[in-house]
Amino acid sequence: LKVIAIDEQLRVIYEDNVHFDKDLPEFKTQGGVYIHSDRLTVTSPVLMWVKALDMILEKMRSSGFDFSQVRALSGAGQQHGSVYWKKGSIQILENASSELPLHQSLKGCFSVSNSPIWMDSSTASQCRALEKAVGGAQHLASVTGSRAYERFTGNQIAKIYSQNPEVYKQTERISLVSSFAASLFLGTYAPIDYSDGSGMNLLQIWEKAWSKSCLDACAPGLEERLGCPVPSHSVLGPISPYYSQRYGFSPDCKIVAFTGDNPGEMINGARFSGDDYISLGTSDTLFLWIQEPTPALEGHILCNPVDSQTYMALLCFKNGSLMRERIRDDCASGSWDEFSKVLSSTVAGNNGNLGFYFDVMEITPEAVGIHRFNRDNQKVVSSFPKEVEVRALIEGQFMAKRIHAEKLGYKVCK
Repeated sequence: LKVIAIDEQLRVIYEDNVHFDKDLPEFKTQGGVYIHSDRLTVTSPVLMWVKALDMILEKMRSSGFDFSQVRALSGAGQQHGSVYWKKGSIQILENASSELPLHQSLKGCFSVSNSPIWMDSSTASQCRALEKAVGGAQHLASVTGSRAYERFTGNQIAKIYSQNPEVYKQTERISLVSSFAASLFLGTYAPIDYSDGSGMNLLQIWEKAWSKSCLDACAPGLEERLGCPVPSHSVLGPISPYYSQRYGFSPDCKIVAFTGDNPGEMINGARFSGDDYISLGTSDTLFLWIQEPTPALEGHILCNPVDSQTYMALLCFKNGSLMRERIRDDCASGSWDEFSKVLSSTVAGNNGNLGFYFDVMEITPEAVGIHRFNRDNQKVVSSFPKEVEVRALIEGQFMAKRIHAEKLGYKVCK
């Protein structure tokens, strides 16, 4: 859990974090999660998140941070995670005693104590059922922006309902991690925002409303448990009196809708129409600002968190930095400086030599292995010279990003 405070000039005036494994060892997580015995189910304890919030606010108070100066507060949470509030919890949330840390007041509020998160891949049967119920994978993508994915919230809800109908019956509200965090500050259930909500396989991205056919395919009475979605920049209301009484926040401090981590990246990197943003990490992620999307079986279309009348395309490529590091080690003695020199020694286009490099099964496209082609479009099996290999890797990775972006409706300006 991370916090950052900025002033009106966007200068950072405070930042800190709580590390789940190290700072909250009583929850016995690894990487902040529990990986279950089937190796498919991955969850996080909800109370760990609440206790982490208590802990980080106490750290801020101990440092002398002046909460009364905070004018507005918002945040981002890991996309696709979900939280299940037990019946009667809203009264406890609204009336939490400022004499107690929040996690003590809320310890009995969750019908599911361990939340399914983005790493979970245990809902394959629910995905197949959802796609079948709405007329196929492409139709589901056309409605919700994505075909059925195991981590998406609709399929997680369907699993909980099918395996534990009594638990589902006891649930009065289902939050995403983002709207859950906003709820803690608001002191009542916060709505799901359009952008994070479009990563659930439940939201009609065109109408900005829940899809009845998708809801019905997942669980009964689901719409009332989700609430009405709102634009990602909505001001939800003033901060809960709990925080004014316990930490000294101004009662006028506004809570702005929280969103998912991927939309949060879009807000950070692409602020205007036509802006694109690439996050180069273990997986590479491409974010695109799109006016007229064409949802496909690959990638995701989300509602744009900056402008709710446009869209955000997201493409994830698994063979990112680890693949680049392997070629760096093989061709540039493990040095990024040497890698850059080798890359600069070749011309754009690589004299027609091209490569696609997938050490592990790729997401987009579904492929594995190293595939090299020379200028005559003949497949080269063994290897390229090191300078050709380096450029083939870089150009191949970015060419793939462009090809798949264009499939989703993105048009590269000439």
